Amino acid sequence: MSQTNWEVVIGLETHTQLRTQSKIFSGASIAFGAEPNVQACPVDLALPGTLPVLNQEAVNHAIRFGLAIGATIAPVSIFARKNYFYPDLPKGYQISQFELPVVVGGTVKIQLDGQTKEVQLTRAHLEEDAGKSLHDDFVGLHGEKSSGIDLNRAGTPLLEIVTEPVMRSAAEAVAYAKELHALVMWIGICDGNMQEGSFRCDANVSVRPFGQKEYGTRCEIKNLNSFKFLEESILYEVQRQIELIEDGGKVRQETRLYDPDRQETRSMRSKEDAQDYRYFPDPDLLPLHITSDMIDAIQLTMPALPSILRSQWQVSYGLSDYDVALLTQSKSTADYFIELLKLIVSDLVKPAANLMAGDFASALNRDGMDAKDSPIRPSHLAQLLQRIQDGTISNKIAKDIFSIMWERGLTRPLAEQGVVDAIIEEKGLKQISDVGALEKIIDQVLADNQKSVEEFQSGKEKAFNSLVGQIMKASKGKANPSQVNQILKDKLTN
Repeated sequence: MSQTNWEVVIGLETHTQLRTQSKIFSGASIAFGAEPNVQACPVDLALPGTLPVLNQEAVNHAIRFGLAIGATIAPVSIFARKNYFYPDLPKGYQISQFELPVVVGGTVKIQLDGQTKEVQLTRAHLEEDAGKSLHDDFVGLHGEKSSGIDLNRAGTPLLEIVTEPVMRSAAEAVAYAKELHALVMWIGICDGNMQEGSFRCDANVSVRPFGQKEYGTRCEIKNLNSFKFLEESILYEVQRQIELIEDGGKVRQETRLYDPDRQETRSMRSKEDAQDYRYFPDPDLLPLHITSDMIDAIQLTMPALPSILRSQWQVSYGLSDYDVALLTQSKSTADYFIELLKLIVSDLVKPAANLMAGDFASALNRDGMDAKDSPIRPSHLAQLLQRIQDGTISNKIAKDIFSIMWERGLTRPLAEQGVVDAIIEEKGLKQISDVGALEKIIDQVLADNQKSVEEFQSGKEKAFNSLVGQIMKASKGKANPSQVNQILKDKLTN
């Protein structure tokens, strides 16, 4: 098998659960973790005489997404009935959008291997989720092996986001999925919890010989709820299709599931086409009209997008791609940095970015926190950075102070002002910058380490670093590093 002769074609459909308090067509709660079937109301159960009522907040979220990706927001869109019969679909149809979706077009930019690529979107449409079939370890009333239906999810609002088939590798698909995941959380329309099913991908995968214009037969891999599974399933499916074709077989259009234990896809059912669902406009729901005033009102509430902030920070402060990527990995991190920027001078921006990417990010990850919940506020980091800049403390001492602040802040709120200075005074951490005091420490280290002195003078540069380490140890880390280097160099070369 040679994948170099084949071009991979991938399109993704992403089901994004919208952050509303209630379902898309009923007032039932969508809170996760409830006992089965306690959040399914008469509308969700499709009891006779019930009628759906559209959730306005779900519409607002769809508009926000359309604005974020530069899409066309349809002034009129239609809800349709997608007909199929499955135990977890009480009505026998799903309310979705077909010919006239609420969001049309748009792009999502991704970064991969230092290159930028635009992924074109076909559409994003509103729909309701189905319930959930329970099979594994499920027993009936008398202990017999059985299946059950939990309709708590039935009617949960979804925005299905569909790309054009423009991705050409599993890596591109994962980069897009990660960027989309970050974006929907950034603009506040989805909590992004993949384990709870809030963000699920279906991957449409096909292969074709290089140079061929016609697409190959596609297979859809359903319900991928992790980026790892997305990548693994595509890699397996590409290999499966190529081997099948090269062995003289044909790819069947079908829906497949991914088995992460075996790291393989397996057939679920033949893939339906649109006509199989017998779409038609839902007679119980009026067309959705979205006015320019509605769009303008939501535009005023939109946050600055991560791509805009990354560009601004690179141009204004000379931050690297790595820096801005870390600082915009979540909206709370970006908001924290924006607040910090208001408190520091421009010379401290790069050290601030380093601090947030280093000790700050490590502490958040270790304690499972979000930036907005950090016990150390931007005002505390600003004080710490100022004391590094004015020479009161070294970078190494700053790390110690950061740790002390973090631990104290976990038990009680830190005062807004004076925290750093108080710790410096309390712990005796002020940097030694007095030349006379430094020379005294250095002279003693040189006297105690004549072997290292001789090695340096014979051309071994590593001996210099060894001496610096001894001096810092003798000063308990409080010696001014730049001054130590200069004084030591003068003494060894004169």
